[in-house]
Amino acid sequence: MDRLYEGANSIGLQIGMDRAALVGEIHRTLRHNDMLDGVHIRLMITRGQKSTVNQDPRFVVGGPTIVIVAEYKQPRPETKKAGLRLMTSAIRCSTPDVFDLRLNSHSRLNFIQALIQAINMGADEALMLDDRGFVASCNSTNFFILRGRELWTSTGACCFNGITRRKVMQIWRGAGEVVREKDFTLAEVYAADEAFVTGTLGGITPVTQIDGRRIGNGTPGPVGAELAALYQDFTEKA
Repeated sequence: MDRLYEGANSIGLQIGMDRAALVGEIHRTLRHNDMLDGVHIRLMITRGQKSTVNQDPRFVVGGPTIVIVAEYKQPRPETKKAGLRLMTSAIRCSTPDVFDLRLNSHSRLNFIQALIQAINMGADEALMLDDRGFVASCNSTNFFILRGRELWTSTGACCFNGITRRKVMQIWRGAGEVVREKDFTLAEVYAADEAFVTGTLGGITPVTQIDGRRIGNGTPGPVGAELAALYQDFTEKA
């Protein structure tokens, strides 16, 4: 909710209710549908209806449109077991001077284009670089590698402001391990012992192949599994 309200404020989008009221609407949606567990919730807010179709916010009439989608959805166990195949896209992640990815916005055309490239090449998702050629993010998830027991991820300048990303780093540091938020290259990715992505639905999902190259021995690794178990324990207690 902090991320949502901060993003809305930065673009002058008035949600029209405070955080407690909005959380209440989410719970009301769940109660109405008798949903108690195993539910994935997507909350989407737009400026609302306009008197004519264009991008100018001055044509908005009335209040914002708030959509709460709750559906039974679980990560695919076969994907967790086999790991994802990534392809490095020719399309780059946005930089803050072009589009600040800390805003969790619907405007993601470049990420959709990158995903289409990956799908057409037989991959599951696209790995994307920043404007300098350093590894930034995937098209819809955050990317990590493990070198030994050191956990590496991008600086955060050109990747999604992922809640799961942040929590995974906190958990690994809390276990006394090393986390490095740094610039690193594809060459360092190819030499990694393990890799994985993080996201709201999938939590931690192993990556076993990038650009046709096996990562580690080509199967989900033991250190990633250890971290995934710590994350699972956290979510069950939360």
